[in-house]
Amino acid sequence: MFSFTLLFASFFFILAWAQSSNPLQKYTISAPGINATFIPYGARLTNLYVNDKNGNPQDVVLGFDNAEDYIRDDETNHTYFGPIVGRYANRIKNGTFTIQGVTSHIPQNDNMGHDTLHGGQIGYDQRNWTVVSANSSSITFSLLDQAFEGFPGNVITYATYTVSAGPTWTSRLVSIPLDEPTPIMLANHVYWNLGAFVDTAGSTILNHTLHMPYSSRYIQIDNIEVPTGLIGTVDGTFLDFTSPKQIGRDISAAINNCGYNCTGYDNAFILDRPRYSGPEASDLSVLTLSSGSTGIRMDVFTNQQSLQVYTCDNTDGTVGVKRSQRHEAGTEFVEKYGCMCNLLFPHLLLMRFFSSHFLFPSVGTGVWKSFAF
Repeated sequence: MFSFTLLFASFFFILAWAQSSNPLQKYTISAPGINATFIPYGARLTNLYVNDKNGNPQDVVLGFDNAEDYIRDDETNHTYFGPIVGRYANRIKNGTFTIQGVTSHIPQNDNMGHDTLHGGQIGYDQRNWTVVSANSSSITFSLLDQAFEGFPGNVITYATYTVSAGPTWTSRLVSIPLDEPTPIMLANHVYWNLGAFVDTAGSTILNHTLHMPYSSRYIQIDNIEVPTGLIGTVDGTFLDFTSPKQIGRDISAAINNCGYNCTGYDNAFILDRPRYSGPEASDLSVLTLSSGSTGIRMDVFTNQQSLQVYTCDNTDGTVGVKRSQRHEAGTEFVEKYGCMCNLLFPHLLLMRFFSSHFLFPSVGTGVWKSFAF
C-alpha cells in the first residue's frame, strides 16, 4: 500500500513536468557491456546493444531509426515496437468487464471488433510519457491515465529502466489506482532477435534455442486467441520447451495455434515455480533464449506468474530492420518469424485464477522483469 501524501505530491510533480518533455527525444543509458535508448512516446525501448561472441555490439530489439516512424507505424501497421502496453496488456473479450456490479465497455480494436487489444484504440503505447528522472544508467517515466479508453478511474504509473554490469536490463513498472477499482496489467512489448540479423540463420528466431523450465502448463485459446478457460499441459506437444529446444523444430505443427489459419506460437504459459520458491519469486530464470549466430544469450527473471510467447507469425517483410541490423543483403526487412515477443496473461477471463489484476484505490501493483545477457 502506498502513501496518499506521496501519491498526490507525485501527481502534482508530474503535472509540472508534463509540458517539458519532447515525446520523441532519445535518451540513452549505459553500463559495462550494454546500452539502451528510449523515447517518452510509449516509454519505448528503441535500441538495446549487447556484445556478441566476437565482442561486437549488436542491437537485439526491433524498431525504427527515426523516432517519427513510431507514430507513422501506429497509424498504419501498429506493430507495437518496444513500448509499454496498457492499461491492460493483451486481450479483453468483447471489450467488457464488470467490477463490483459496474460494467465497463472498452473500444474493441482487435479481431474485427470482438475484443480489446493492449488497452484499446489509444493505449499506453501511444501516450506521451513524462521523464521524471534520468542519469547515466537509469531513467524513469510517468503517465497519468485519466480514465483513458473508458477504463474506470484515474491511474498513475511509473516505469523505471536500469542497465547494470552483467550486463542486465531491468524494467520496473508500478501502477496505482487513485479513485476507483480497475483492472491493470502492464507489459514491455519488446520484439527480440538475438541473432541481430548478422547472417541468414540470424534473420529469424527459428534457429534460436528457447528454454522455459517452469512452463509445463499453458492457457488454451480459441481461433481469435481468446482463452477458453481451460488449462492445458505441454507434455508431448509442440508447446513443450521445458527442455532447451530450437523454436523452429516443431513450429510447423503449430497450425491454427496463433489464431485461425496461423502457424506459429502465440501462447500464454503458466510459470509453475518449484515448491521451495514462492509463486512470484524473481530469483529464478523463467526463460532462456539464445542465438548461435551471435552467441548472445538472454535469461529472463520476473515476479509475474506467466509469460506470453509470440514468434512474430504475422510479420511479412514489409517492415525494415534498423541500419544497425543491416549486415548483409537479404536482411533489410523483418520476415515471418523474424522476432519474438513475450508478455503476460492474455485475457480478463483468467481473473478467477489470478485476481490480483483487479486493483483498488491506494493499492499499487508492480511488474518487475530483468533481462540478463
